[in-house]
Amino acid sequence: MSTVTVTEFIEAPAVDVWACLVDLPGRAGWLRTVGGVELLTAERFGPGTAWREIRTRPDGGEQAEEFVVRDVDAPHRLVLSSPGIGVDYRITWTLRNVRRRGRDCTAVTVEHEAVPAASYGRVMALLFGGLAARAVEGAIRRDLADLAVAVTRADDAAAA
Repeated sequence: MSTVTVTEFIEAPAVDVWACLVDLPGRAGWLRTVGGVELLTAERFGPGTAWREIRTRPDGGEQAEEFVVRDVDAPHRLVLSSPGIGVDYRITWTLRNVRRRGRDCTAVTVEHEAVPAASYGRVMALLFGGLAARAVEGAIRRDLADLAVAVTRADDAAAA
């Protein structure tokens, strides 16, 4: 199993960060690598909610990723799962209101766990584990930067 954890600080309350994070139809509008979102379930956001995102890979190609909500403790914790090829993923988002440099903000921690689901998944993890971890960390940091911009825009629009 491989785990990558990244924490970033967003200058907005956790409830505002949460609202943006769980707005599934809006994801394609603020995540620069997401070209579209297809809801796979119709129920209210919570355990069992599923969707598919079309993401742009670093090589310019597209890749569909499916996510299922496993656990929710709004606005503090969101646990997702995503099946991969030979590896299954568990992504945990944790939001904490904190004070940083004299300002109220939200510490957003994303923990991305890769669990080999087949024997070749274990072999691939051994061969490419470090490279994959760096790529995942970069993707998480990019998504968190996009989230910070989206939340800031939403806060600015609400204040206007």
